[in-house]
Amino acid sequence: MPEVFRAEGYVVFFYANEGQEPIHVHVRKAGGFAKFWIDPITLDYSEGMRIRELARAEELITERVDLIRRKWHEVHGS
Repeated sequence: MPEVFRAEGYVVFFYANEGQEPIHVHVRKAGGFAKFWIDPITLDYSEGMRIRELARAEELITERVDLIRRKWHEVHGS
């Protein structure tokens, strides 16, 4: 489970066995979780996260989208 970054209580990561899917990240914060697609950045699903938390998660992902892509390609290739 490669961790991409942590910020403000959010943990952003992906699973090493998900290379067959398009680039995406999972986000955890205080018992809630979500999945965001990267191209374009969109919420796939969430559970236990408030709208405000999801909006901030999306902002953090947008700020670090190049890092996310780089780490994804380091693990999954292509």
